Amino acid sequence: MKTPVKLFVVCALLVTGTALHAQEEFSISTQIRPRTEYRNGTLFPRDAGDGAVFFVNTRARLSMEYKRSDLIMKLSGQHVGVWGQDPQIEKEGRFMLNEAWLQLPFGNGFFVKAGRQQLSYDDDRILGTLDWNTSGRWHDALKVGYENKIRSAHLLLAYNQKIEPYAGMDYSYTDAQPYKTMQGLWYKEQIGKKFNISALFLNLGLVPGSASSSPVDVKYMQTMGTNLNFVTSDWNLYGTFYFQTGKNAQKQKVEAWMWALKADYKLNDTWKLTVGSDWLSGDNHPAEGTYKAFNPLYGTHHKFYGAMDYYYASGFLSGMAPGLWDNQLGVSFKASKDVVLQANYHLFSSTTDPKDRWLTSDLGKSLGSELDLAIDWQIRKDVKLSGGYSVYFGTATMEMYKGGSQDSWQDWGWVSLNVNPRVFISKW
Repeated sequence: MKTPVKLFVVCALLVTGTALHAQEEFSISTQIRPRTEYRNGTLFPRDAGDGAVFFVNTRARLSMEYKRSDLIMKLSGQHVGVWGQDPQIEKEGRFMLNEAWLQLPFGNGFFVKAGRQQLSYDDDRILGTLDWNTSGRWHDALKVGYENKIRSAHLLLAYNQKIEPYAGMDYSYTDAQPYKTMQGLWYKEQIGKKFNISALFLNLGLVPGSASSSPVDVKYMQTMGTNLNFVTSDWNLYGTFYFQTGKNAQKQKVEAWMWALKADYKLNDTWKLTVGSDWLSGDNHPAEGTYKAFNPLYGTHHKFYGAMDYYYASGFLSGMAPGLWDNQLGVSFKASKDVVLQANYHLFSSTTDPKDRWLTSDLGKSLGSELDLAIDWQIRKDVKLSGGYSVYFGTATMEMYKGGSQDSWQDWGWVSLNVNPRVFISKW
């Protein structure tokens, strides 16, 4: 056998041997998620005489993922919008990247992940994917991590610009990502089979105002806290505490905190009860002195503080920040293996005294209550129909802080179809 032929055979055998031991995978997933909403007082209470609104929005997402032992890559693009928003003849279509990242494993649990990615930690309270929102939430970041069966540790780094600046100018993040820089540390450890503890530290660089200058006047705010989780066959107990310090984007010194407790109890295979309490500090004079209102940052607020999104998913009037004490009681009923019904009741109050804001006011701290009903029906393995109805019972204090009319009926309903199949997969 001639030498070139021998060399080709040897190379072919080497390649074949490598392919047999290093499997590669490529997959394509799609998602179409239309959601119909009836709004009659969601996000903000409606005034007397305001009419209800009705619309349909849709997320259309295409995701591609490539995996092998030493490399993982994902690209996910999407179009989001309201039915009727675009003309029939469209010349400037809207398409955005939801995810675009690569991950390099280095063995023994170490990895580096870089690019546009979703950041979800613990219960999504401070950093969450916000999947309820049509577009979701992402960060352009670098993650350096270590993970094994017992412990995980992540280092997060981000530096944001609105454009590629030229000499002498450093543009702020205005109308882009809500922070200029981010450095974060997250650690989680499993202690036995039933208990785990985690800690998160974030240092956010925030830019006051909207002006661009060189150098940018960056203020740094720190958020730090811990999460405790105890799980048995019947109980799921969760506790969390966070503290904020440093300076905010208004150049104010920050001293704020929050805590939350939650307990799930499984009565049987059909029924589950939930009780919880969330307390976030507030500030009735946010423009004066030390800022004491806790900011839950980039968490999935829709998950915690009522489905009608009155708190933290939307703001208060005139920049007010009364804080929030949210006491919850919930029940879940599994009607079948494919159908789950839920009911959650929230009792809201401010953590500051309204009399500190309105000196002659006789208002109490009660912000009212909310009842959320929801149903999930897994029609097929990749097709789920969901719906919900919520009603809010306001107070005079809520009206002062949020606007609208406490005497007007406030409700909201929605129906969503989530079709999310994995349409192609290839392994070699």
